[in-house]
Formats: sequence, C-alpha cells, structure tokens
Amino acid sequence: MSALLEAEDLHINFGGVQAAGGISLTVESGERLAIIGPNGAGKTTFINICTGYLKPQQGRVRFRDAEITARPPRAITRLGIARSFQIPQLFAEHTVLENLLLGAAVRDRAWRPWWRLSGLGQRAEMLELLALFELQTVAGQTIAGLPEGVRKLVDIALALALRPQLLLMDEPTSGVSSQEKFTVMDTLDRVLRERGVTAVFVEHDMEVVSRYAHRVAVWSGGRIQALGPPDTVLNDPAVRADVIGL
Repeated sequence: MSALLEAEDLHINFGGVQAAGGISLTVESGERLAIIGPNGAGKTTFINICTGYLKPQQGRVRFRDAEITARPPRAITRLGIARSFQIPQLFAEHTVLENLLLGAAVRDRAWRPWWRLSGLGQRAEMLELLALFELQTVAGQTIAGLPEGVRKLVDIALALALRPQLLLMDEPTSGVSSQEKFTVMDTLDRVLRERGVTAVFVEHDMEVVSRYAHRVAVWSGGRIQALGPPDTVLNDPAVRADVIGL
C-alpha cells in the first residue's frame, strides 16, 4: 500500500478547547481506517479539515502528493475526496435516483436549474451504482419514506457518485438499528472493494470497528492516543479505560 492522504502536525483550537493538537496521520491506499474516541475529542474536526470545511491554524494536508490544506470543499471533492455525514445530507422530497442524479450532474458540471432530472444522461450510471448497493428496488421512492439504514446507504452512494478515491464517513452506523448495522457495513465494505475506494470512518460501535477496520486511530483531547491493528488497539488497557469504558 502507498500513502494516499497525509496529515502533518495539524493544530486548531476553538476558544480554549484544543480540537487538534499536533495530529499527524497517514492513510494508506486501499485501507479501512477507523477513528474512535470520546465526544469532543476532535474526530469530526479532523474530517472537516481534510475536506476543506475547516482551516487548521498550523499544519498541512496532502492528497496524492498535492497540497489541499484550506482548499474549498468543492475543489477537494473534484480531486477525489468525498464524505458522508452522521445525519444523511439528502433531499428528502426527492427520490433516491434523483438524489444520485443531482450528485452526478454537479460532479460533471452538467446541471442547470431548469433541467428535468429525468433527462440527465447519468441515469444508467446511477442505476448501476444503486444496483451495487442492492438499492435498485427503492430507486423511485422518496428519501422521506425510507428507514435509517437505507438512508445511510443512499448517502454513501451519493458520495460514491462523485467517483472518489477516498471516502471519509462520520459514524456510518449512527442511528442504524443493531439488526441493520452489519448488513449496512457488509454492503458498504463490498462496494468500496469493488470500486477500489479507500475509507476512513469515525465510529463509536466497537463491534463494527473490530470487524471492518484494518487500523484504528484513537483520538483523545485533539491528539492520537493510539494507532494500530484493531486487536492491539482495542485491547490496550488505557484505550479500554478511557474510550471503551471497560
């Protein structure tokens, strides 16, 4: 594997709160990196810096050897980084297919406000993407009527409609029932492998982390407390006491 994303000495404070205090982390091409830690540890802040929503006060981020620190989110997306959110960011009144068509049209800079979504040329491509997620049966349903697990998959499918090389996910199983979480993650893992997409995901469910992550980074007070394989990190006494609560 080779380095795809490199964060070096990231610092950012919000008032007196240190959200990043010297974060340095490399994401390898093809891996699944889980970020865990208590609320307020700076996990989402890291994702926001990497996707251009926040500018660090110190440090830099490189993607495929290109400096992306403080570039606007749209520019970073076009370079090949996409993200999904803890709460799915979807157009609730539109159908699943229409949501993906909007994403693809923005990706290709092909959409105009007066165009009908049904006439966009990316329809076949988006139906193929939905089939990968086994969501073709809900393509014509509106987002508002879907269960949370399906919304999560649609939100991630929308991110993949942008054709990223790296996907950053903020709690992909948040709000998903215990009965659905492994189905969601199995589907997601399969699609990422088929599409050759590297993934970083923030997660609080240790069962999900141990099952799907190649490496685990533990955030604490804006710093990385531990980094390594799931078996090693999740059995570290300090991690179990400070993060897992055992």
